[in-house]
Amino acid sequence: MTATLVAKNLAAGHGDRSLFTGLDLVVAPGDVIGLVGANGAGKSTLLRLLAGLTAPEQGELRLSPPTATVGHLPQEPERRPGESVREFLARRTGVAEAQRTMDEATQALVDGAPGADDAYATSLERWLSLGGADLDERAEEVAGSLGLTVGPDQPMTSLSGGQAARAGLASLLLSRYDVFLLDEPTNDLDLDGLERLERFVAGLRAGTVVVSHDREFLTRTVTKVLELDLAQRQINLYGGGYEAYLEEREVARRHARDDYEEYADKRSALQDRAQTQRSWMDKGVKNARRKAGNDNDKIGRKFRSEASEKQAAKARQTQRMIERLEVVEEPRKEWELRMEIASAPRSGAVVAALRDAEVRRGDFTLGPVSLQIDWADRVAVTGANGAGKSTLLGALLGRVPLDAGHASLGSGVLIGEVDQARALFHGPEPLLDAFRPAVPDLDPADIRTLLAKFGLKADHVVRPAATLSPGERTRAALALLQGRGVNLLILDEPTNHLDLPAIEQLESALNTYEGTLLLVTHDRRMLDAVRVTRRLEVTDGKVTETPA
Repeated sequence: MTATLVAKNLAAGHGDRSLFTGLDLVVAPGDVIGLVGANGAGKSTLLRLLAGLTAPEQGELRLSPPTATVGHLPQEPERRPGESVREFLARRTGVAEAQRTMDEATQALVDGAPGADDAYATSLERWLSLGGADLDERAEEVAGSLGLTVGPDQPMTSLSGGQAARAGLASLLLSRYDVFLLDEPTNDLDLDGLERLERFVAGLRAGTVVVSHDREFLTRTVTKVLELDLAQRQINLYGGGYEAYLEEREVARRHARDDYEEYADKRSALQDRAQTQRSWMDKGVKNARRKAGNDNDKIGRKFRSEASEKQAAKARQTQRMIERLEVVEEPRKEWELRMEIASAPRSGAVVAALRDAEVRRGDFTLGPVSLQIDWADRVAVTGANGAGKSTLLGALLGRVPLDAGHASLGSGVLIGEVDQARALFHGPEPLLDAFRPAVPDLDPADIRTLLAKFGLKADHVVRPAATLSPGERTRAALALLQGRGVNLLILDEPTNHLDLPAIEQLESALNTYEGTLLLVTHDRRMLDAVRVTRRLEVTDGKVTETPA
């Protein structure tokens, strides 16, 4: 089934803060619309509105035909306790809900309820269109192609991060919705997963709206870009792909700045002229009054009076010109993350080393690995999900016990880390309290100032850390790097959940950082943008060095 989703005059906000108003959007079959904007601009909120999960403050949504299915896949797939892989896939593909509806319709049919025939036919058609009839067979095939070797009855909560990422991708590849709403589908995917996702999205006949901060993914897939411009309070729809959007946006912003400066210069010049004219008029009136007492020349008095009136008329004319100017609002400056990574005094010459190291976890073995990281090495670590990248980092840092071999950490090493889970900021305590133990030398006022530089304001610091968005937790983790000196920086998928301007700022900060760097990322643009001196490829627990 082909379907079209139409949004008219949508508005949404948080509390008394407006996110967007007057938003119009048509998602037609074959469209791939990239939804972009700073963190907090309302991207995830808009997806939930389009999915019908929350009601807009104003406006309306129309789905044509009304029976079409809309699939909303959020950025953090929920792993529910007791839910098996099979049940997870059924829930994410919509088959589980369709099955429940069909079971209810079947029972109504058995009970002879009025209208049960039509209800059953409708529910059966939906179940079939979502792929319920052959989901198990297709799931086995897709899981095999993704290397997801766990059984369908294994609990989702028992899966590793890499396995969970594959399961999330499988749920997307198995979906047969008429409209797709994808929130950060690229997070945690390895290069193979990204390529599969790109082929899937590019081949969809269904209309798609996708939020992603992966610049290469956007370049390869989207046909239009909808920008939620938080700074200007504007909504802009750009035709063409992502690169065309970047060019058009830059031109539009340059023109907006030029138009404002032209308006401001013209207004300033007119105001200066009006001020001069008023000054001349005032002087003329004073001179006329001064001379009127001892000047009996009527012609002279008349001339001076007419001159003053002419100046007054000119001043009024200039004021009318100012009032007739078409006002051009000054473009608001966007909030920018100005990130620095505080460097601590250098460590010893050898930062970390492994010698014939092995780590065994069930059927998986990392190693044997012999590896030495030296001061100021800048190392990119790549490899498929589940290959052992995080295990390698843990072994290097002495956090993962070795089953064989030796690990050592150099003298004077001060570690700064952004891990995949942003684990420090998942608890119930307020963000300020979660942050303070990591920077004991900073007082609360300095911590608030630091967090504010990363867009985390007064209302954020008092909220439970676990209620922060994924992007906010990532920015809190990056703030730690600026709040304390480090000489060994470890970044494990740092671009997950960051908005595009923040990613660019992070890349800039990394290129000026002078310590030792271990960078794990699948972000292809970041791998090109950040200067590295070594590359380590991890494949099925084996580590090889490739040219940088």
